[in-house]
Amino acid sequence: MSTESPAVQDFYPDDFSHCAGCGRLNTHGRQFKTRRDGDETVTRFTPAVHDTAVPGFVYGGLIAALVDCHAMATASAAALQAAGKEIGEVPSPRFVTASLKVDYLKPTPVGVELEARGKVRERSERKTMVEVTVFAGGVVTARGEVIAVPMPSAMVKH
Repeated sequence: MSTESPAVQDFYPDDFSHCAGCGRLNTHGRQFKTRRDGDETVTRFTPAVHDTAVPGFVYGGLIAALVDCHAMATASAAALQAAGKEIGEVPSPRFVTASLKVDYLKPTPVGVELEARGKVRERSERKTMVEVTVFAGGVVTARGEVIAVPMPSAMVKH
């Protein structure tokens, strides 16, 4: 997997690219990028000093946002794969969070590259269950279980 490979978020339709975590059109956002890596997905992000909870450690909300955005992109990549499409071949379908559970296993240091890895545990047309593991310098610091559902029509501009 290279940072040159297509990222799911780069192909979200413009109307759905404003997320504070992964929206490419949100200049104040985190700009998380999710790519395929074999049968998993991966997002890499390095928290800055302003992402601090207590000196030296990342606040939990950033970890939750990383898990959440990574899971939505993982669900999108799985939907593309199920349709026989590659990332970038067509617009990436948008998913939203139905359930988000994060277990914080160890303090996550600021300034160390985080790696979120996602695996689809269950997929249907109605929902996708994604498991995400967050590593900091190779050490597992958090795990998440997320249920992603296709974006409801009520959230789409008509």
